[in-house]
Amino acid sequence: MSPKQILGLRDIADKYALFVVDQWGVLHDGHTPLPGAIEALRGLKETGAAVTLLSNSGKRVSESYKRLSALGFDRSLYDLAITSGEQVHHGLSTRDTPFYAALGPRYLMFAWDEDRGIVEDTGFEEVGDIDQADFILCAGTDRRSLEDYQPILARALERDLPLTCANPDRVSVQPDGSLKVCPGAIAEMYERMGGRVQWHGKPGLDAYHSIREITGVSGPGLGIGDSLAHDIAGANAAGLDGLFITGGIHRGDLPTPPTGDAVVNLGSQFNAIPAYFSEAFRW
Repeated sequence: MSPKQILGLRDIADKYALFVVDQWGVLHDGHTPLPGAIEALRGLKETGAAVTLLSNSGKRVSESYKRLSALGFDRSLYDLAITSGEQVHHGLSTRDTPFYAALGPRYLMFAWDEDRGIVEDTGFEEVGDIDQADFILCAGTDRRSLEDYQPILARALERDLPLTCANPDRVSVQPDGSLKVCPGAIAEMYERMGGRVQWHGKPGLDAYHSIREITGVSGPGLGIGDSLAHDIAGANAAGLDGLFITGGIHRGDLPTPPTGDAVVNLGSQFNAIPAYFSEAFRW
């Protein structure tokens, strides 16, 4: 069935009791809110449905709350936020899965910046040499190209080191419209080399289950995002309808204006066909 194009969320909002909204590329570009995004969140909240934000961010959820507030997204516009970075912090803190229970004490980290909240109070030690590390913590990208990581990953593979990925996105849209390599691309390269990778975030189901549990909403839901491989695939796997925002990371892959057939053809590459598509997140 071909997805339906909508002009704005007001066309379909009354059908859903739960909304799961991506952040980067849907609400903001990292520096400013995208046009109409604040009004769209307000419109969703006024329906009485649960409005949640789900991000493949390698940072703690507390950082998302700070960023959103600084960008003008008042806390009253949504019920809660979840990040894949918070999921990694939970794993490192509790060591409640076989993967995390087996980790050694030292890690080499790929990160966007100096923020180390993801490992705060976990008891692990950061090292700067892959030969001293017991695992790789991939939460950002700090080198010029993907190829720059290959020698480190090759040595990690020789030592059979596991890698935990706190942000499974392969690319993200920058304010100037360019695409930036994200941690998921590094993890994917390591996995293709034969390395062991623990993935967190969309399209995994853990966060969707948490959202259902925290909100207590069992009714129909809509997942909204600009990534077919993450937002739409994750929504579909979790039993939610998907609203694909075509003006995000896939805008160069679609005709102008996008058509339902083009969305289906592109979505088929990711096994992710949305119920709806729209150029932008707007009310």
